Amino acid sequence: MKTIRWGIIGAGGIAERFANACKNTPGAELAAIASRSLEKANAFADRFGIEHRFGTYEDMAESDKIDAAYVATPHGLHGPNAILFMNKGKHILSEKPITVNAKELQKMIDSAKENKVFLMEGMWPRLVPGVLKLLEIVESGQIGEVKGIEGRFCYEMSDEPDHHAFKPEFGGGSILDVGCYCLSFASWFIKSPVEEIKAVADIGENNQVDEHACYLLKYENGAMSSLTSAMMVKKPSDGHIFGTKGRIDVTGRFYAAENFTVHLYDGESTDYHMPFYGNGFEEEIMEANECIRAGKLESDILTHAQSMFIMEQMDAIRKIIGVKYPQDDQ
Repeated sequence: MKTIRWGIIGAGGIAERFANACKNTPGAELAAIASRSLEKANAFADRFGIEHRFGTYEDMAESDKIDAAYVATPHGLHGPNAILFMNKGKHILSEKPITVNAKELQKMIDSAKENKVFLMEGMWPRLVPGVLKLLEIVESGQIGEVKGIEGRFCYEMSDEPDHHAFKPEFGGGSILDVGCYCLSFASWFIKSPVEEIKAVADIGENNQVDEHACYLLKYENGAMSSLTSAMMVKKPSDGHIFGTKGRIDVTGRFYAAENFTVHLYDGESTDYHMPFYGNGFEEEIMEANECIRAGKLESDILTHAQSMFIMEQMDAIRKIIGVKYPQDDQ
C-alpha cells in the first residue's frame, strides 16, 4: 500500500485535529506543515514531530515532500489555497465548507480536472460509523419514507470577537461555519432536489454576518427540513429524522452521530452507540488516501456535485438574509 504524504496548510486549531488523526491513520504520513509564519510552523512541527516546515504556502506547494495537502485556513482562503496547490500537482482535502460560494467552488473543481488531481471537501461526519449506520437503517426502509429532518448546531463565542468567523472576507457567519453540517445531514437522508427555502437571521451590527440563523427547506418530494445554526446562542445539538414508520433521535452532535435511538411507531425502540475510530478525522483521511491511490479526481461518497449542492443552498440562504462576502463580486 502506497503511503500518502500529507502537508497541512495553516497551523490553527483544526490543523491540530487533522495532525492527530493523520498520525493515527494507516497509510498516511504527516510530512509537512506550512504557515505564513515560519516560527509558528516550527512550533507546530515540533509538537507533532513533522519533518518539513515551511514559512510560506508557496514553498510547500513547490515541494516534492508531499503528495496531498489539507486546507486548514479560514473559509475565505480555502479556494485560493487549494488552487495554488492543485496547480502544483498536489491533491487536496479542504476543510468544510470547501469554499465560500458556488462560483469559487466551480473554479476549484475546474482546477482539479485541469491538473488531474484529487479534490474533496472535509465533510468528515459523512464517513463516521454512526452516520453510516443511520444511512443503513434509513435506506433499509425501517422507519419508512423520510418526511422531515430537524437539526441545530449552535454555540456561543462572544469571548472571541476578533475570530475570523465574524469577518465577511473570511466567509464568516454561522451558516458557513456550522450550518453546512445541518444542510449536509438533511441531504444525506432526503434524496431530492430543493424546491423552496425560507430563512431568517440575526445579523451582527458590527460584522454583518449571520450570528443566528433558522432555515426551512422544502424538497421536491414533499419532505422538509428545519435547521438552525448559531455562534452567539447556545442550544442543544440534537437532531431528528422523521419517517412514515418511525423516527430516529440523535443526541449530542447529531451531524456526526455516535448515540441515537430508533423509535418505531409500533412501539419498538433500539439504542445504538457507534463511537468514532479516533477523533473523527481518520475516516476522511482513509477515504482520501484510497481515492488518491486509485487515481480518482473525486470521492464516490463526498462528490464534487454534493459539495456544490450544499454550497448553492448556502448561497441561496445568504441571499435571503442579506449576508454578502467580497468574493461574491469576484
